[in-house]
Amino acid sequence: MAKEKSFFVCSECGAEAIRWEGRCASCGAWNSLQRFQPAALPRSAANSSAFTEAHPVDLAEVVADPRPRLPLDNQELRRVLGGGLTQGSAVLLAGDPGIGKSTLLMTTMADFARRTPVLYVSGEESIQQLKQRSMRLEVVEKGLKVLMENRLEAVLHSAEQLKPTVLVVDSVQTLASDRVSSAAGSVSQVRECAAQLIQMAKQRNMALFLVGHVTKDGQIAGPRVLEHMVDTVLYFEGERGHDYRILRAVKNRFGPANEIGVFEMSESGLREVANPSELFLAERVAGAAGSVVFAGMEGTRPLLLEVQALVAPTPLPQPRRTTLGLDPNRLAMLTAVMEKRLGLGLFNHDIFLNVAGGFRVTEPAVDLAVCAALVASHRNRSLDANLVILGEVGLSGEVRAVSHVATRLKEAAKLGFTRCIVPEKALRSLPEGLPIVVDPVKSVEEMVRRLLTP
Repeated sequence: MAKEKSFFVCSECGAEAIRWEGRCASCGAWNSLQRFQPAALPRSAANSSAFTEAHPVDLAEVVADPRPRLPLDNQELRRVLGGGLTQGSAVLLAGDPGIGKSTLLMTTMADFARRTPVLYVSGEESIQQLKQRSMRLEVVEKGLKVLMENRLEAVLHSAEQLKPTVLVVDSVQTLASDRVSSAAGSVSQVRECAAQLIQMAKQRNMALFLVGHVTKDGQIAGPRVLEHMVDTVLYFEGERGHDYRILRAVKNRFGPANEIGVFEMSESGLREVANPSELFLAERVAGAAGSVVFAGMEGTRPLLLEVQALVAPTPLPQPRRTTLGLDPNRLAMLTAVMEKRLGLGLFNHDIFLNVAGGFRVTEPAVDLAVCAALVASHRNRSLDANLVILGEVGLSGEVRAVSHVATRLKEAAKLGFTRCIVPEKALRSLPEGLPIVVDPVKSVEEMVRRLLTP
């Protein structure tokens, strides 16, 4: 008998190898190669030479689809998707267990079901459990079709029969195809199931939602190629100790990336937060030492956040550097800059840095606010409660310009802030007549002098 051919696929980058190796040659990940056994084609299919041949066409002669995006009643999800759900698009929604992925999709599909046919496929919950969830969320709609199925072929058959406008698969790791011999959730199964679902969505002009599991490191489980196959990748983030949930667009072919939507988890489901800046600053204590307000940007949305710092002497030879919501490597760099340029003497102090509300900041525009919070906590000085600070700090202590300064300042002025410290180079892009006092600085030393001067 002929020996069955197999190869190995990397679960991190999707690269293929003819034999197992301890380390992937493409991405360098260890123990990431998994065996892939393709199913043999039927004899009739292997011997058949009939196939549908695709011919290239002139792009100028292609007629664009005039139909608009599918409207969404959920304004936060609509913002993250770029203005609505594009027909024929594939959206991957990932997040930690229990974060609210199924709750968000159930309420969204109930809104769609009032206007268009929807199919919700669940591989994790029974029909009765889906009914209980819809009753708890008060979103029972007649047009919402549900299906409990783990076989890919059965899902494709049901979608061909119903012809829904929107298809939800919760989750893609629970599906298994008869064409692949491995278990559900393996690299080969996830890739095969996702490829067939996306192909059907493109051919039928049907919007597709795929729910994905995440690993303990917060990455989407399965092959990395899954994120390249879909059109939009959404991450649902949140802290266990907070009721706030953040929906972030990591990739979006039909809208801006890094756009966020803010929700609040309540007993009746997810509630939209129209003004997240006011929500994150609601419990701020005015005049607290080490508290600074930062004006950030997430996608196209300005967001005001409170940066808190605590600097305390320590007798330990190795002081602690703890951050929540910020990159610890960024804190180490800023601490070294302040040691070199200001001589603060932080080498024998513990430093604790926190972004209030459980939010995570990744943009470098928060550097100047972090430096101001560290100085205020070290000197035990309370800063102006109506002050907003933003700017990137370089290794020589210079303050670099950031983007969308005017949008940030308008949001700060709308919430009642009267003064803002910004990089001096940002003055070129600011329009006249801003309802806030702009205080430009060139370096960290100049910023500290402005803060400590009465």
